[in-house]
Amino acid sequence: MRAPPCLSVRVFHAFLSLAVLALAPSWAQNLQPIPLPKPQTEGGKPLMQVLMERKSSRQFAGEKLSPQVLSNLLWAAFGVNRRDGKRTAPSAMNRQTIDIYVILPEGVYRFEAGPHRLSPVVAGDLRAKTGAQGFVADAAVNLIYVADYAKLAKVKPEDQAAYASVETGFIGQNVYLFCASEGLGTVFRAMVDREALAKALNLRQDQRITFAQSVGYLKK
Repeated sequence: MRAPPCLSVRVFHAFLSLAVLALAPSWAQNLQPIPLPKPQTEGGKPLMQVLMERKSSRQFAGEKLSPQVLSNLLWAAFGVNRRDGKRTAPSAMNRQTIDIYVILPEGVYRFEAGPHRLSPVVAGDLRAKTGAQGFVADAAVNLIYVADYAKLAKVKPEDQAAYASVETGFIGQNVYLFCASEGLGTVFRAMVDREALAKALNLRQDQRITFAQSVGYLKK
C-alpha cells in the first residue's frame, strides 16, 4: 500500500499502525496472562464439617477474591493433582472435556490447569451476561463451564451431553466444598443464555456451555 501524496511516509505509517490497533480484538487490549500463585493444598476444615456446611448462596458482597484464594479455588475445582496430569475431578477416559472460563470484573480468562494460569479471552466486565439472576453481577467471580466436544469425538453422540454434564457436576461439587471450607458463598446455575454468552466468549462451534457457578464473599 502506497502513502497518499499528501502524507509523508512517516505520518502514513503512524496512521496505518493506529488503524491496525483499532481493528485488533478486544481481548488483546490491556489483558495479559496471569500466573496464579502456587495452590495451598493443606489445611481447611475437616471433610465431614464441610459437607455439613455445604449450601447454595445468592447474595454476594462486591469484595474481590485475593490471587491466592482464586488460585486455590481453581485448583480445587479442576486442577492438576498428580504428576501424570490427572485432575481433582473425575473425567471419563481422562478426556478432560471441561474448560473453566473465569469471569472477573476486568475481563474473561480461561483457566489452564497444567501451567496453573489464566489466559485472556476478552476484556470487560461480562458478569451480568453470565446468568438471568441479578446477583450474578455482584459475585466476585463467575465460572462458566464449557465442554469441548472435539475431545468427545470417539464417544457416541447420544452420550456426549451426559459425559460433559457429569464432569461439570464433579467440578461444581469441588467448588461447593472449597467454598464451604473457606467461608465463601457459591451457587451452581443452569439459567444461562448459552447462545449469547457463547458469542461473547468467542467460543467455537464445537464448544458448548454446560452450566455456570457464581462464587464470592457473602453479604453481611
